[in-house]
Amino acid sequence: MAQQATPVRRARLGRTLGTEPTAVSGVVLLLPGGEETSARRPSPMLATASVRALGRRLTRAGRADGLVAHVVHYRFRGWNGSEENLARDAAWAADEVVRRYGDVSLCLAGVDMGARAALHAAGHDAVNSVLALAPWLPEEDVAVPAEPVRQLAGRRVMIVHGTNDERTDPELSFRLAARAKKANRDVCRFEVHSDGHGLSQHRGEVLALAEDFVLGALFERGFSRPVEDALAAPPPLGLRMPLASGFGRSLRR
Repeated sequence: MAQQATPVRRARLGRTLGTEPTAVSGVVLLLPGGEETSARRPSPMLATASVRALGRRLTRAGRADGLVAHVVHYRFRGWNGSEENLARDAAWAADEVVRRYGDVSLCLAGVDMGARAALHAAGHDAVNSVLALAPWLPEEDVAVPAEPVRQLAGRRVMIVHGTNDERTDPELSFRLAARAKKANRDVCRFEVHSDGHGLSQHRGEVLALAEDFVLGALFERGFSRPVEDALAAPPPLGLRMPLASGFGRSLRR
């Protein structure tokens, strides 16, 4: 009896978060976290929980500008070494955005391993900005090539990391940002003092910062003064910018 072929797993985009505007002019792809190694399929509800609040916040704030947001559903939970499955799925999702919406501004917004995927997939022609929240990055090893940064050239990039993150060392994201800043002045990094990997203690400030950056990058709204200062400041100042308590309560919008 012939064996049945194993179905090919495919990445997919989740439904549009919120109400889709009549005319779409900007898209955010939300990239959830993952694992270093796993061939299992992600749990839809658990995998997307970390990015749905961000997506809802962005779509409410950007609907008048024509913003839509989709969660990317990966084929596998794991990055899986040189397979870089999550980054490949992010690149596929960027292709899908172009197919669905045409020539629109695109931001890749990821958390944890999804933030690493966003950074890796930033070289896609449609991407104009990257938001990396608490990015999972591998420990530096002289025998292994460093995390790439050339693909970030020409993109606006913001990294946000808690100083008490025990899952992924915040110093690793600082070093990556420092290397990226040499080739791209539009890189900044905010530190959330005393916060951990989930950035839950200062969630309101983190979401306000994300909104400020994403809408400013996609729709040329301009940025708040702290974000402008972080982008303009030379290293290390603009890469160790503290996220002020209460950020977002008195912005220019």
